[in-house]
Amino acid sequence: MVRNISTTPLKTDVKPALTWAKAIMPSAAEFDPTPLPTLAGTLPAGLRGSLYRNGPGRLERGGQRMGHWFDGDGAILAVHFNQKGREGTATGLYRYVKTTGYQDEEAAGKLLYGGYGMTGKGPIWRRLTKAVKNAANTSVLALPDKLLALWEGGHPHQLDLQTLETVGLDDLHGLKTTWNYSAHPKRDPQTGEIYNFGVSAGKNAVLQVYRSNSAGKLLQHNSITLDGVPLVHDFVLAGNYLVFFIPPVRLNPLPVLFQQTSYSDALAWHPEKGTQILVIDRNTLEVVSRGEAEPWYQWHFGNGYVDAGGSVVVDLARYEDFQTNHRLKQVATGHVETAAKATLWQLRLDPQSGQITQQQEVVDRSCEFPTVAPAEMGQASRFTYLALHRQGVDIAPELYGTIARFDYHTGTLTEADLGDNRYPTEPLYCADSENPDRGWIITVVFDGERNSSEVWIFDADQLDAPPVCRLALPSVVPMGFHGTWNPA
Repeated sequence: MVRNISTTPLKTDVKPALTWAKAIMPSAAEFDPTPLPTLAGTLPAGLRGSLYRNGPGRLERGGQRMGHWFDGDGAILAVHFNQKGREGTATGLYRYVKTTGYQDEEAAGKLLYGGYGMTGKGPIWRRLTKAVKNAANTSVLALPDKLLALWEGGHPHQLDLQTLETVGLDDLHGLKTTWNYSAHPKRDPQTGEIYNFGVSAGKNAVLQVYRSNSAGKLLQHNSITLDGVPLVHDFVLAGNYLVFFIPPVRLNPLPVLFQQTSYSDALAWHPEKGTQILVIDRNTLEVVSRGEAEPWYQWHFGNGYVDAGGSVVVDLARYEDFQTNHRLKQVATGHVETAAKATLWQLRLDPQSGQITQQQEVVDRSCEFPTVAPAEMGQASRFTYLALHRQGVDIAPELYGTIARFDYHTGTLTEADLGDNRYPTEPLYCADSENPDRGWIITVVFDGERNSSEVWIFDADQLDAPPVCRLALPSVVPMGFHGTWNPA
């Protein structure tokens, strides 16, 4: 059953929305567990497990729009494939994460809290006493007995793996109140251990680094002082190292503290600071080296590993500056004018000195959301999967319109053809349960012509061929940020 959410006509003077905005501007409707009809092809028998995806499902309330795409209330899509007793079928459901902020605003019928890109509502004395809303909207982590909805400014929310019912905040048996837990944990495929971090604010921020067991329980922690208050979104697991590339973005904390401006608007680009490199021993969580490189910005890394010569190799989607933040703010309005191009880079660094020894741009197309097969996390990987702008489009107003695979052995880019006015999410590799040499790429596609969302499944070795299966979702699921595959 689709749960319709009524919305008040929006008071906005933005320009007419683009095709992709039809998925983002309205508040998304939840739906109960629903068998997904097959539109084309056949569901692979070896695709056994669950897909989970997170992203902003609601960017308005009571006629007010939120200030940034990052402020939207998190909503989780789950698709359970080939469950025991239901072979040959897929069941989908979509639920908002019932955070405290979501429930308070649902009851009030209006926005109450501040977020990444907006200050709180109401008189100043009330805003000063109200915490920023944990939007739980960025990524997910599937554990043996629970699903975590992740947002880097607070603790994760625990959900039921099957029903997506929200249980509440989770401290992982050790997170202190002031320790945040980022949206980009790394899981070692051999040991099952999970590494993550959080940034605690202060005159100089503190990087909290965590090691957890395969069930998510916190086992080890270290605190590392940083320079000022930078924006750290992701990091790299590479063999025996955790590597952080800290871009030259710094927060002016006082206007945020006194609710004069949002966190996003208080961030400034300082290229003179360069990119700071922090190499950490994954076993002790102690700093091995600190280095510095030229300024750039990145949201996401694809993978990292240690090569035969002992160098750390890192793949990332790299921007020249921080214009991407303003672009993502505009996404929430449905009309984007700021072009921010990331391209795929690979670099090598000496872990003992923290200095880059070699770097090159390997894909010069505008791209984001680099991913690898989970079994290759932290190890040498031949392929990186990406979301791309389509050839020939103006990248300023458009979102990513296709997915692709880059082969580091041959230097070739294999690109899918989704057709016009279709917009995919981050491509995720899913290993076949019956054939270890075979894998599938899953993405959720918004069709702007039909105003509908679908699940597309590709053969990982034939991204340039039509999808092997397309499944219809009951209602539009907005394009979001990150997901995960949880094998059965």
